[in-house]
Amino acid sequence: MNKRLPINLQFFAEGTANQNLAARSYQKQFRELLQAVFRTQAYFRDFFGGEIEALDGVQHNETAFYVKTSDIPVVVGTEYNKDANTAFGSGTGNSTRFGPRTEIIYQDTPVPYRWEWVYHEGIDRHTVNNDFQAAVADRLDLQAQAKIKKFNAQHSAFISSVAEHEESLGDYTADSVLALFNALSEYYVNIEAVGTKVAKVNAKLYNAIVDHPLTTSAKSSSANIDQNNILTFKGFAIEEIPDAMLQDGEVAYTYITGIGKAFTGINTARTIESEDFDGVALQGAGKAGEFILDDNKKAVAKVVSGGSGE
Repeated sequence: MNKRLPINLQFFAEGTANQNLAARSYQKQFRELLQAVFRTQAYFRDFFGGEIEALDGVQHNETAFYVKTSDIPVVVGTEYNKDANTAFGSGTGNSTRFGPRTEIIYQDTPVPYRWEWVYHEGIDRHTVNNDFQAAVADRLDLQAQAKIKKFNAQHSAFISSVAEHEESLGDYTADSVLALFNALSEYYVNIEAVGTKVAKVNAKLYNAIVDHPLTTSAKSSSANIDQNNILTFKGFAIEEIPDAMLQDGEVAYTYITGIGKAFTGINTARTIESEDFDGVALQGAGKAGEFILDDNKKAVAKVVSGGSGE
């Protein structure tokens, strides 16, 4: 059962254009709830550095934020010039021993929102059968959890769409699983990926890894067969996720942690007195999206099913 998160219901009343009915804003509280639930319930939070950027009171309809990027690669000199007339002697003031200087200029790249979310509920004082403010707090908590479920689905589709490398798994035999991870390991070595490699896998592949001969203690594998749990396999941190968190025909995603950014903008999160019943309408709306630098897409891979193992 999901753990409920506490919420501080300090709010303010404001006039609205809706027949001047009093409204109470919960944007700050809902932002904090989204961030807290994301840290514990988002399956792909490590892809996005463990956090979601959440802004309340946003007014922009298209652009979420601007990211500083640069297309100029880092240039490493092959040799420090020790010539007597470089930077010294006749070269004083008009030469350098560090070689040519490359100017680094960062560009502002706009990052758009990609999708929207909304909720609309009603709490009637006569029928709620609970403390009124406790009911508001409870529903905001549950709405935050529901939104993270939507984030999970969107993040899965995003990761699948940006993956620049693909491997195929024909079946779940020990040989096939080993060949798969050998190929993935070789790929990440050859692209010189730096960072923690993770593999989010479906239940069948997870169990095949746990039951693999290489997971025995004699092979010094980080595994606990009794608890059906494994930490690493062939250099990848392994995590089991539901099949629904993978796109159709896909059985795993691998990537370097922290290479993307997830974000949401909260346009509104409020309660407003209703004219239709004795209570309030609980309303919220916002936009969200994901971002990854083009250069980082090569560090994202997906594994598709070859068919014979299904």
